[in-house]
Amino acid sequence: MVSRNRNPLVVGRVIGDVLDPFETSISMRVTYNNRDITNGAEFKPSQVVNQPRVSVGGDDLRNFYTLVVVDPDSPSPSDPNLREYLHWLVTDIPATTGPSFGHEVVNYESPRPVMGIHRIVFVLFRQLGRETVYAPGWRQNFNTREFAELYNLGSPVAAVYFNIQRESGSGGRRLY
Repeated sequence: MVSRNRNPLVVGRVIGDVLDPFETSISMRVTYNNRDITNGAEFKPSQVVNQPRVSVGGDDLRNFYTLVVVDPDSPSPSDPNLREYLHWLVTDIPATTGPSFGHEVVNYESPRPVMGIHRIVFVLFRQLGRETVYAPGWRQNFNTREFAELYNLGSPVAAVYFNIQRESGSGGRRLY
């Protein structure tokens, strides 16, 4: 049984596999077809074909954010040798807006897991300034921690994840 006061990012092993512990300091809302993502929610590939709507909080348009979306379970949770797979990267997102106001440096690729239940992790970082973050040369074996360090992004300001499996898959991720 999972304690109610445990951080769902810890329970889902996002903290550990993708991120170090951090404190959320900005609101971020991610929505697919009018359905909000909550940590650990279940989605099917048909529900995430189109890029989601993302709303970034804050109150100062002079602050800019980078959105990183990765799958730490690629190609399968039992052998994640492509960890992390980069599904989307948007930089220069002004506070109080969303990715459509930023610079999409790696276009959205919808998750299509073949084996097992995958976590899709949305991470938001505050940038030091505009046009200070650039695209990596590849999607597979991306590393969110190294990327944040390379561009001096510091700790995340927000993160959320959902679980996804192939269309015909059933059952949820087991939490021990």
